[in-house]
Amino acid sequence: MHDQPRYKPLAKSAFFEDDRSARPPVEGTVARGELREDEHLYTGKVDGAPATEFPFPVTAEVLARGRQRYDIYCTPCHGALGRGDGAIVQRGFKKPPSLHTDLARIVPPGYHFDVITNGFGAMPDYSAQVSVRDRWAIVAYIRALQLSQRATLDDVPAEKRAQLDGPAAPKEHE
Repeated sequence: MHDQPRYKPLAKSAFFEDDRSARPPVEGTVARGELREDEHLYTGKVDGAPATEFPFPVTAEVLARGRQRYDIYCTPCHGALGRGDGAIVQRGFKKPPSLHTDLARIVPPGYHFDVITNGFGAMPDYSAQVSVRDRWAIVAYIRALQLSQRATLDDVPAEKRAQLDGPAAPKEHE
């Protein structure tokens, strides 16, 4: 069996009319799991423009996953709070932009998804490292970070205010 007739990859073949040994896939063939028909989910765009809404509901679980992925992939550059003060800046690399600028807060979620997917400026793309749903989860967490850094007491529902830590009570001297 070790002596079977075979072709080297992309070698010329007289057997087929087009002289190619490697056969092209049948027209319309899609690799399993690679159809990606949902433009909104996979590109972050709707009709070619950045999506203004998330492609699925943002739940507590999505935010928790987004925080976990953010801590792994984004914190080294953008820092824990998204201010652009991550560990790479402390090592002399260029400071990335803060996620709390007016522009970063007003761009639609699809824009942030696109930047994570394709990179921008000095930021590399993370499409190979971070799954599509995790990229959306990171964007949801970025939105939560943005809200948290500008929140006031009035933003907290009245019934939830009692759960907040108040100012620390002065400690008595022993």
